[in-house]
Amino acid sequence: MKFTKDHEWVSLDGDIATVGISKHAADALGDVVFVEVPEVGKTVTRGDSFAVVESVKAASDVYAPVSGEVVEANDALGTAPETVNADPIGAGWFAKIKVSDASALDALMDQAAYDEFLTTL
Repeated sequence: MKFTKDHEWVSLDGDIATVGISKHAADALGDVVFVEVPEVGKTVTRGDSFAVVESVKAASDVYAPVSGEVVEANDALGTAPETVNADPIGAGWFAKIKVSDASALDALMDQAAYDEFLTTL
């Protein structure tokens, strides 16, 4: 699993990346009340907003940590957005993306580096 400085996580299985937000981000947002996931078939570019998460505190964009095509969206979050708080690294994933360039993950942080990054915030 890799992490971005914007608090997204990505897990790669073959050429399919599962993407969500970190526990730190979910905790910082507070109670999530709405999630907009990307449409299947949408092409996303690394660094661009591809989903939205709203909480009682704020609305935030979720940025694509990799480029590629959305092959699956977690539509269950539409009726159960609280899943993002309950299980951000598991059932609270946002989308699965067929990665166009897996080497992009090399620039992301592993768990230890992300934990260290969090101490600087």
